[in-house]
Amino acid sequence: MKIASVICAPGRTGFYFDDQAAIKAGAAHDGAMYEGAPKTPGFSSVRQAGEAISVMLVLEDGQVAWGDCAAVQYSGAGGRDPLFLAESFIPLIEKDVAAHLVGRELSSFRELAGEIDRMEVGGRRLHTAIRYGVSQAILDAVAKARKLNMCDVVAEEYGLKVSEQPIRIFTQSGDDRYSNADKMIMKAADVLPHGLFNNVEEKLGTKGEKLREYIVWLRDRILSRAPFEGYAPVLHIDVYGTIGQVFGNDNYRAMADYLKTLEEAAKPLHLRIEGPMDSGSREAQMRDLAGLTALLDKENIRVELVADEWCNTLEDVIYFADHKAGHMIQIKTPDLGSVHNTIEAVLYCKQRGVGAYQGGTCNETNRSAEVCVHCAMATQPEQILAKPGMGVDEGLMICSNEMRRVLALRRAGIGVRG
Repeated sequence: MKIASVICAPGRTGFYFDDQAAIKAGAAHDGAMYEGAPKTPGFSSVRQAGEAISVMLVLEDGQVAWGDCAAVQYSGAGGRDPLFLAESFIPLIEKDVAAHLVGRELSSFRELAGEIDRMEVGGRRLHTAIRYGVSQAILDAVAKARKLNMCDVVAEEYGLKVSEQPIRIFTQSGDDRYSNADKMIMKAADVLPHGLFNNVEEKLGTKGEKLREYIVWLRDRILSRAPFEGYAPVLHIDVYGTIGQVFGNDNYRAMADYLKTLEEAAKPLHLRIEGPMDSGSREAQMRDLAGLTALLDKENIRVELVADEWCNTLEDVIYFADHKAGHMIQIKTPDLGSVHNTIEAVLYCKQRGVGAYQGGTCNETNRSAEVCVHCAMATQPEQILAKPGMGVDEGLMICSNEMRRVLALRRAGIGVRG
């Protein structure tokens, strides 16, 4: 089966592009918007509508396979590719990417996705968002050509076994961290709430007191309103480097002492803290995160640290995992480009004994979320992100329902080899 043509359509994502530099510098909320001027190149405002491109591969037999190009909420931050605007990139896909794909035999997802991931136009690699969306479409196309589920294509090409159980789903609250936490509790989310603690004065507190108070509230809320006996979700809170802003990015002692108070506040629930510091470069971030991780382990402080900022590519994931920079690594799917890199990143973390969190961003689409579910069912990371959006219900529904469809189809023998 060959690819006959490539068609693109501009689309919306499930959230927004946010200028992280402006927000960290104190850009104030104005309803759902932010006040002030942007600081990151390419942004026209501190918050602006997220954009996507649907890439549709028309096959010889008329089937249409598709994926969505999308970039993370905080585009242009932490060493990432710049802002992804649909009108800027559709012509490139329709001309250069299509020329590479049309007429190609759909014999191997891994091989063809790898070609797109390495492809250069004018001496530059394709934007990560393009590599991400086109590789999704390739995976779907190979699955349609072979009459397999996408997860079974991944399992077959990588020598894996598809999970027979759902993968744990991590829900994210955005700024509405109280009422959205209630939604998560009612729906018995496995991991919650994200929290979006991305500002010291407004959210974390100048001594970290606001985060600690929130954890106490969240713990009590879960214990008092649990949907069933024994419900004990993992608390996973993203602090966007603000703990380092308060205590010092390389002041491991002060940060560890503070994290110990958060551990006590969360008990009996287990706590993860994502992005405790942002040290400004990959090397500094690896060093500081590894140093803090080692100190927590030495002193038996049972707070898991999650790597995020400056750990963007497959090479970064390998680097952080090799140096034990964090107990868990968020594999931020759009940042890795082709989804075959996400697959390989999950497998590498598992090989190295580091927690694999197949994440992503609220600023994705339903399609990218569905394809990511298939990758996760084959690679079996510790958790995946409910996406897109920060409304809880929508992202949790999309990921959970796709996962359960996969399980039901495979139990019925549909889309499974032989």
